[in-house]
Amino acid sequence: MRNDSRLSRMLHVLLHMARHEGPMTSEMIAAMLQTNAVVVRRTMAGLRDAGYVRSGKGHGGGWALARDLASISLLDVHRAVGGPRIFAIGNEHPNPACAVEQVVNAAVEDALRDAEALLVERLGSVSLAELATAFDARCGQPAISSSL
Repeated sequence: MRNDSRLSRMLHVLLHMARHEGPMTSEMIAAMLQTNAVVVRRTMAGLRDAGYVRSGKGHGGGWALARDLASISLLDVHRAVGGPRIFAIGNEHPNPACAVEQVVNAAVEDALRDAEALLVERLGSVSLAELATAFDARCGQPAISSSL
């Protein structure tokens, strides 16, 4: 999965987990995302390592939220599953001998750096609880409890 795809998919999963009674198995999540349970386990491991979800084995086991939705930002999830880069565009093959390419690459890098700083700030300012509230308002659902 691409980083942006992982972020969107894991945000989706975390909001479903907030509504689900009890843990969700990797197989349940995989069916929801139309992917393989191994991919789910690998991706969820980053969220577990960051302390946002916990996992249990055996009968009645699976993945469950470990923290309050209000304490998890979109940036937190990105960092747990996506990695350090927001954009996958940039200079793939810089040619240091070409002055035109140097000027173009510098301009593109400056724009990307500014855009990434703005996006990181915005992702850090939105919590999963805010997404849950927006979902509830859009769908007329009762509010998701954001406390564990």
